[in-house]
Amino acid sequence: MRLPDFEAWAMFAAVVEHRSFTAAADALGVSKATVSKAVTRLETSLGTALFHRTSRRLSLTESGKPLAEHARRILLEAEAAEEAARDGATALSGAIRLAAPMTFGLMHVAPAIADFLAEHPGISIDLHFSDEKIDIIEMGFDMALRIAALPDSSMRARRLGDVHAHVVAAPAYLERRGTPTHPAQLAEHECLIYTNLAPPDVWRFRNAAREEAIVRLKGPIRTNSGEAMVPALCAGLGIAVLPGFIVDRHIAEGRLVTILQEWTRQDPVGLHLLSPPGSHRPARVERLIDFLSQRFRKLCSA
Repeated sequence: MRLPDFEAWAMFAAVVEHRSFTAAADALGVSKATVSKAVTRLETSLGTALFHRTSRRLSLTESGKPLAEHARRILLEAEAAEEAARDGATALSGAIRLAAPMTFGLMHVAPAIADFLAEHPGISIDLHFSDEKIDIIEMGFDMALRIAALPDSSMRARRLGDVHAHVVAAPAYLERRGTPTHPAQLAEHECLIYTNLAPPDVWRFRNAAREEAIVRLKGPIRTNSGEAMVPALCAGLGIAVLPGFIVDRHIAEGRLVTILQEWTRQDPVGLHLLSPPGSHRPARVERLIDFLSQRFRKLCSA
């Protein structure tokens, strides 16, 4: 029986994670040639190319994409075994890659990470903020926070709580255009559209009597950032649906007011913590997952 080339699988996983042969070599403490030879050796053994290589870009082939997850699991299993063997160690160490939405990340994730690192100085965090829906496996993230109706079904997911959204507008806009009393009336108003939802220009509502309303929107702004809508909202340019963590302060200060409070968006949005599938995760990743779960469950229930 021929044993798998575990070293080559691990180096393949490192190249996928770091998205570069040079960066993977630096992370592993070996030469770029060593990493390149290992990946070539694996490609020869498997009979397929794993990467598209150009002078500017490195990307997985169609054959390489599913194998990247196998490689990641092999590496995670090995890391978990080594961490279990070092169970008596006094401190966790190593790097964690975490993705999070932009505004929520700046407001809540960044302070949480600062507190976590104060407790675990041996750990480093590669923190990526974006409102785009990213492929955490392809981009090599250990975990991601996502605000959505449903998480990716292929991921390991933990729902931390509901994210409450409000239909909001500036008092000046409502004085000028009138206050909608039914979602259907939004079709006659200027609405600010968040493009990361699908479809972005259709809002679906339901009330306590289970009545449903579906509205197609138009408006002066389309953007992939909820925070970017706030200046236009406060300037009286339209109506938007935004989560409380973006608009609560502006509501409290009177710059924005909530409308259609007896209606809620269908498919309530939640805060989810996602991680790639697999039975084992490094102890440092498990510790951060537990830390963020406890922190944000309290936030969502507040």
